[in-house]
Order: sequence, then C-alpha cells, then structure tokens
Amino acid sequence: MLEQRIINYILEELHGGQSDLKILPEDDLLGSGLVESMGMMRLIQFIEDDNGIKVSPQDMTIENFMTVAAMVDYIGRSKPNG
Repeated sequence: MLEQRIINYILEELHGGQSDLKILPEDDLLGSGLVESMGMMRLIQFIEDDNGIKVSPQDMTIENFMTVAAMVDYIGRSKPNG
C-alpha cells in the first residue's frame, strides 16, 4: 500500500527506525516537525523513484506534501495513467 510505503520511508530513513513513533496519513508532517526541509527533499526523491514520476518545482507545495494522504493523492494525479 502506497501510504504505508511512504510512512515506512519516513520512519526508517528520516527517523532511523524509531519504533515508538507513529505516523497517520492525515498527520501534518511539516507543522509537527516530523519532516524538516532536507528530509522533505529526500522524501520527494523517494516518491519519484518509487512511483516513476517527476515532481516539478511548481508542484513542490505544502498542499501536495503536508500529509501522507496528500502525497498519495498527488501521486495518483501525477502518474501517466492515473
């Protein structure tokens, strides 16, 4: 499931597998500090690689990347046959 892959990436790669950390699809990743700016760039790279898409600079907005749910929605809109 796409949501879980993104959450797992955040937990494993950006938080070193911190087992007590829970992330829900609706959680504000930026406002809560779960993901900082460099982490967001790494996360966008993961999303591009994992889904075969290219995130254009104008799409790098808070609306598209504030929550895991927003990222899943963005990916769905960005895939060639999505």
